[in-house]
Amino acid sequence: MRTIIEPFRIKSVEPIYFTSREERERILEKAFYNPFLIRSKDVLIDLLTDSGTSAMSSNQWAGIMQGDESYAGSPSFYRFEKTIRELTGMPIVIPTHQGRAAEKILFSVMGGAEKYIVSNTLFDTTRANIECSGATGIDLLCEEGKYPSIPAPFKGNMDVEALESFIDEKGASVISLCMLTITNNSGGGQPVSMQNIREVKAICEKNGIPLFIDACRFAENAYFIKSREKGYENRSIESIATEMFSFADGCTMSAKKDAFANIGGFIAMYDESLALKCRNLLIITEGFPTYGGLAGRDLEAIAIGLEEVMDENYLAYRIRSIEYLTNKLVEAGVPVMQPAGGHAVYLDAKAFLPQIPVDQYPGQVLACALYLEGGIRSVEIGSLMFGKYDNCGALVPAAMELVRLAIPRRVYTQSHIDYVAEVILEVFKKRKELKGLRIVEEALVLRHFTAKFEWASESFCFA
Repeated sequence: MRTIIEPFRIKSVEPIYFTSREERERILEKAFYNPFLIRSKDVLIDLLTDSGTSAMSSNQWAGIMQGDESYAGSPSFYRFEKTIRELTGMPIVIPTHQGRAAEKILFSVMGGAEKYIVSNTLFDTTRANIECSGATGIDLLCEEGKYPSIPAPFKGNMDVEALESFIDEKGASVISLCMLTITNNSGGGQPVSMQNIREVKAICEKNGIPLFIDACRFAENAYFIKSREKGYENRSIESIATEMFSFADGCTMSAKKDAFANIGGFIAMYDESLALKCRNLLIITEGFPTYGGLAGRDLEAIAIGLEEVMDENYLAYRIRSIEYLTNKLVEAGVPVMQPAGGHAVYLDAKAFLPQIPVDQYPGQVLACALYLEGGIRSVEIGSLMFGKYDNCGALVPAAMELVRLAIPRRVYTQSHIDYVAEVILEVFKKRKELKGLRIVEEALVLRHFTAKFEWASESFCFA
């Protein structure tokens, strides 16, 4: 097989600033050992997120110049609306300034005390918005998705037996909706099969529970279905995506992922009465229903990006680039989520740093070590992000302790990825030297964004 090259030419560049190890030691200490608190100019390779960090195409930049900034009824909105209708089949399209705004509106309407929202796995802001409404978020990940090192084709699937059991236990009347995240971000960027979507829909329909899709990475999920699920190998990405959405009653999307945009999102649905409630809240919090907190130029960029992302040459390159880094690490014995996901490489921090207990946050330690060793910024997805406290104040850990290296779309080249692999391998060689962290300050909600740390052992430092 020939090398899969980037299906684009580079037209504009920005400089990367290099820091020394000594500088990074000071930067990390000043940031209280939280990569979120590091200034981006001090980061060499930024893999904190793939959200809003993509490189837009020349067509998107041209679309930005055509954006119409009318407060109401902008032609840019109608192009945005038409693109999403054709993609999802859903007639009602509500723009928002980003995905979590869509979640906030949807769950404010459909959540509430003593309600449940079930999912394959909820990501951080999704769960926070559910809990903020008073509802409870429930993760029902399939069994194979709980073991990072054991490959399986669709580790992002929902456990349908667990879903049926949960409905039997609680009753369908208290379950506001079911949400499938495709691909499953918290579960290692793993895809959801069409068969699983179909089965979940059948259960929801039988029990009168609406099914929504978190569609941030719908195109990547469609590509996995095409390459891994029997009967889809000769189907187009567009037709697979359309079929995925055909099973849903609605969807939310952060357009900052698979639409390549720097900002934006939307809610789409069929239910007019639900849409009326969502639009009322939109007007209070985001803006008029034909702009929803977005500039017309952003609506144009999103519409173009949603079409571009379904290019199969791009998706083959995208998925292969994640596999490339994953395979390099597997060959060197580094514990990593297998098989490769769609948008990120996930290190298994629990296996990487077995000497560090979960209440000293091995994922956060590993993220700090990657920054110190090579200026790479990543994010912990484990007990810092998803851990809770019991009634005695003891940590209730997350199911997995992962570190996500999210690859921005169309931004880094193979040499950048080779460098990332080299840095990870250097840290892996030194892994036994690393010690734990403890939290010294944290917020009540989404604490990982702003938490501050110090070394659990006062005598320890990276140097």
